[in-house]
Amino acid sequence: MGRLQNSEGGFGGDADGKARRRPCGLPCGMDISYPPDAAVYREKVQAFLGEHLPADWRGLGALGHAEAGEFTKSWRSTLSANGYLALSWPKEFGGAGLTPLESVVLAEEFAKAGVPTGGSNDGFGISMLGNTMLKWGTDEQKRHYLPRVLSGEDLWCQGYSEPAAGSDLGNLGCRAELDGDEWIINGQKIWTSGGHTANHIFVLARTDSTAQKHRGISFLLVDMRQPGVEVRPIKMMSGESEFNEVFFSDARCRRGDVLGEVNGGWAVAMTLLGNERGAGAAVNAIGFRVELNRVTELARQRGLTQDPHIRQRLARAHTSVEIMRYAGYKALTSFLNGKQPGADASTGKLFWSQYHQEITELAVDILGADAMTPTGQGPHGAFRFDAPGAPNDSANWVGVFYNARAGTIYAGTSQVQKGIVGEQILGLPKEPRADGGPWNEIPGHG
Repeated sequence: MGRLQNSEGGFGGDADGKARRRPCGLPCGMDISYPPDAAVYREKVQAFLGEHLPADWRGLGALGHAEAGEFTKSWRSTLSANGYLALSWPKEFGGAGLTPLESVVLAEEFAKAGVPTGGSNDGFGISMLGNTMLKWGTDEQKRHYLPRVLSGEDLWCQGYSEPAAGSDLGNLGCRAELDGDEWIINGQKIWTSGGHTANHIFVLARTDSTAQKHRGISFLLVDMRQPGVEVRPIKMMSGESEFNEVFFSDARCRRGDVLGEVNGGWAVAMTLLGNERGAGAAVNAIGFRVELNRVTELARQRGLTQDPHIRQRLARAHTSVEIMRYAGYKALTSFLNGKQPGADASTGKLFWSQYHQEITELAVDILGADAMTPTGQGPHGAFRFDAPGAPNDSANWVGVFYNARAGTIYAGTSQVQKGIVGEQILGLPKEPRADGGPWNEIPGHG
């Protein structure tokens, strides 16, 4: 992948970044090989996994739910003790200080082994908030919060969406007013993943209702362990409660618990969403490939591998996973060149979320009537594919099928992603808007 690091737009190219060409004048094929130092670090990670995982390890999905929860807690302690938490954070803040390439190699090997990269709320605390705080936080905020995130003392969740501000996040109405040295927060958030296991929440709140909708928002850091914060789990159609409603009734946070500028929270929020949507681009295809192998095995078990319609859908799925693999390499190229996730991340989100609905529909079709009375173990989480090692139980596939329904909604709906692609990548005209004035003058606000 040494070539990859010198090419801005994708794989392949000479040291000056220009694409190599055949004698006929056409560009040469892509070079997706990794540099030698990546292989050395990969061996180090594999040795770590071999030392700390059981000899019969088949992946987190092979464990029961309770056993998987206990393993994840223990595994997080192992990662922390060996410097494998907060991979890209500087060492001065307790991170591993890995290079971008080392971070990717480790993520790939963990994905192949079917082990988590942290605890249940670390995606919010380390990957989202931590990386965002490194860019926007004050020295005092970094010294106070980052060590508590790493220790697991502070468990974070995300307070963005509201009943009237999901796809149109800028329409949010949760308000915060400054009262002396404290912000007083009133309003509601919804679809808060992990809110029932968190003790802190980063909240987008409106701090100036007279400004335009995206300009009067601040990014607040709120302790949930206070009387003014109420968490209500939302039962999903799977019967699980991964999402929550969060209500604020005169909840409080300190004046200095604003990340970024007061009324400048939109830029902070977009940085965090870039981390959310860009994360995993290089390893997404690994998980989807493992899942596709399970679907193929399910078809084999059911004697359907010679059915022309099933074969055609499996072939389409294989093609889609390969597209994700190479698109991941392209995103990795940008990452290694120091580029932050941008509008390109929306194309990946659009593609994998639609694909996942298609592949889980295929699994349910292969199950046939058994999908109507699912038995066995359900999935371990509510997002994307289940962990490697998951059984081919009907309950598992039906659960993942349910989860895939939400894939085109969470982390930005497909409609929002298409708008981003159309306007920011394709250069199409922006949609006309009727809400360009002050937020409090938009109908329904006040």
